[in-house]
Order: sequence, then C-alpha cells, then structure tokens
Amino acid sequence: MNVVIADDQEMVRSGIRMILEAHDIEVIGEAGNGQEAVDLALKLRPDVCLLDIRMPVLDGLEATRLLAGPNVTDPIPVVVVTTFDLDEYVRAAIRNGASGFLLKDAGPALLVEAVRAAASGDALVSPSITVRFLRHFAGDSPRPADPATPLTEREEDIVRSLARGHTNAEIGDELYISLSTVKSHIANIQHKLGARNRVEIAGWAWETGRMN
Repeated sequence: MNVVIADDQEMVRSGIRMILEAHDIEVIGEAGNGQEAVDLALKLRPDVCLLDIRMPVLDGLEATRLLAGPNVTDPIPVVVVTTFDLDEYVRAAIRNGASGFLLKDAGPALLVEAVRAAASGDALVSPSITVRFLRHFAGDSPRPADPATPLTEREEDIVRSLARGHTNAEIGDELYISLSTVKSHIANIQHKLGARNRVEIAGWAWETGRMN
C-alpha cells in the first residue's frame, strides 16, 4: 500500500511519514500545497492521499474534490488530516468525496486504520467528529426510506454502534464477534441501504431516529 502526503508543514509530513512507514505503508510522494498534491497524485496514482485542509495555492477541500469528487471518473481515495474540526470543513470534505476525516491529534493507530480503510473502499471519521457532526446535521435531509430488505437485529446493533463513532475493532469487542464478521455485516448493510460507506450508514441511523 502506498500514499501521497500533502501538508504545508514539513515537520508534519515527516511525522506522518514515520508513523505510516512504521506500519509498512509506503510514502511515494510529498506535497507542500494542494495543487502540488493533485498533480502528484494524478501522476503517481497512490492508493490513498492524505491532505491537510489549510494549504496555499489550493486548499485540501478543493484538492479532495478534484481527486475524489462525485464527478471524477477514476477517483483516488482521500483522507483529510487536519487541526481544524469545524463542522463546515467536515461536511465539505465528505461532500467532496473524502474517505476519512481525522484530527492530527487522533493518534497513530487511528491514522493507520483510516488509511487502510480508505484503500479498501471504506471510510473512517474521527469518532468524536462523527457523533457530533451527524447529530447536528441529521435533520438537514429528508428522512430516507426504509431498505427493501429489512436489517437483521445484529445489523441494527452494528448500525447503532457505528453511528456512535466506534471503529470496526470496537464494534467487534462490543458485540463479541470477529473483525471479519463486522466487515461482512457492514458490507451487507451498505448493500441494503445503498450506502457508499460507513459515514452514510451512520447518517442514515441518525436521520431515521435510531440514535434517539
């Protein structure tokens, strides 16, 4: 697995590189601004791009849209890693196609998990952000219809746990099931709901009143 890192602070890039390489994730390129990140990513086609938000020339949100947005034919997974957890940033990042949104103080384990999730087509948002963000914006969109095939009781448990911001490992520990079983259930839930990732599953849980 390989990544491109974009941050306007060299020290931050070096720190992220050290964490990733310690977990056998190769850093194949670094950029100091958003435009460099886009150009480098399109040239190197990494498995995942890690982007800061506030960068010169082109910010990380616009870079995310250009690399992973809904109109991109061959998107590259993006994880936004930032100091700023403003709701509008989270919302814009997800709308622009980000597969993850982490704060820089989230810790090495969550950073590595987010990169691996993005590379496998999943999404991970810092748990504290997920819960606050989804609760705040749950009423913004029309209440979605129930899936044609109802969720099982176990799938409902997983949806609620996921919507509380728990990682796959935490869900497995909570429900006494293996990590592979959690992933299998989440794949089934995505199929039933027509959701692209775990963020949309969590949003559906809040919007349908499952977290009240």
